[in-house]
Amino acid sequence: MTKIFVRVDCTHLEDGAVVPISITWRDGRVWKITRVIHSCSSQDNEFEGIRYTVLIGSAEKYLYRTGSRWYVSTG
Repeated sequence: MTKIFVRVDCTHLEDGAVVPISITWRDGRVWKITRVIHSCSSQDNEFEGIRYTVLIGSAEKYLYRTGSRWYVSTG
């Protein structure tokens, strides 16, 4: 798995939850996240940090947060 670090604009809710709003790729392209479907931590070390299942348009994608850094995975 290759991690590609990206910029993510997000909202911080009163309960401490972090909700991603958009992803900015290294070349400046921006994708609006239309909905966060689910977020979870790995129970079996399959991935590092928190995995968000998000909708970008009609495509379901994974976005990961570890500490204050965000990444997407290839492979």
